[in-house]
Amino acid sequence: MKVDFLDHLVLTVLNLERTIDFYKRLLGMHEITFGNNRKALVFGDQKINLHEYGNEYEPKAKITYPGSADLCFITTTPINKYKKYLISHGVSVEEGPVKKMGAKGDMLSIYIRDPDENLIEISNYK
Repeated sequence: MKVDFLDHLVLTVLNLERTIDFYKRLLGMHEITFGNNRKALVFGDQKINLHEYGNEYEPKAKITYPGSADLCFITTTPINKYKKYLISHGVSVEEGPVKKMGAKGDMLSIYIRDPDENLIEISNYK
């Protein structure tokens, strides 16, 4: 028995519209609506379901709280170019580029925060 890949994850957020705008505008994700007017962000073959804090869907994690995630996204855009893009859009880059180890090997990464203060790592594989 084994799992094969991650299909989706859930972020608990304070403000759906602000979160959707951030991920669409700065990370190129796409918004979808599904089920009973639920919101999600789609990129590649993955999805991030969004739960608004205090109004989460069941079932959910035992403890939900905005800003408790640490996520890494892979881009083919050169990381220094991505850093300049983020800075030009008023986003503070907390760290990087720095060398890191990902699931498939060596990466070059930068770190930012989303509107809920989740740590977002954006990386290129070397």
